[in-house]
Amino acid sequence: MNKGKLIIISAPSGAGKTTIVKYLLKCNLNLEFSISATSRKPRNNEKHGVDYYFIDNNEFKLKVNNNEFLEWEEVYEGTCYGTLLSEVNRLTDKGKNVLFDVDVKGGINIKKIFGSKALSLFIQPPSIDELRYRLEKRGTDSPDVIDKRVAKAKYEITYAGEFDYIIINDDLDKAQIETENLIRNFVDNSL
Repeated sequence: MNKGKLIIISAPSGAGKTTIVKYLLKCNLNLEFSISATSRKPRNNEKHGVDYYFIDNNEFKLKVNNNEFLEWEEVYEGTCYGTLLSEVNRLTDKGKNVLFDVDVKGGINIKKIFGSKALSLFIQPPSIDELRYRLEKRGTDSPDVIDKRVAKAKYEITYAGEFDYIIINDDLDKAQIETENLIRNFVDNSL
């Protein structure tokens, strides 16, 4: 059985990454979503092994010490997120192309490990002003939180050049098709 390929999608909050990922999973690209592990508690309807692999801090640290993560980061104090090697192997062993929805540093780290076996894509908003507008339009965050997300986005955008391609999401349909075409070209070409 052919091993699957790795597709990394990263973006600042509000750039449209989640919408594009949902679109890609409906395309005929043999993609399966890589489920991340987290040390935080499940929210409302979240399910272990579906939304995340929920593990406590002690188990998370043990897995880090045992080199069981492809990449991981303490995103907030006491709350870690990461990609388990066993998850990547589970999907590639089935011949699936693995779709990662990860933060910018995680995306860069995965690309460094796998090189040409991975395609890394950075979804970028057309401008910081547009990004702020999108975050405000969501109506889910306080002005303080939006300011923090915008500041983080400015920082994350400085890393865009470390990705294979940058997709400017100024038109969602166009960005989705551009992303799909880049992935289709990557998975259709042999390594």
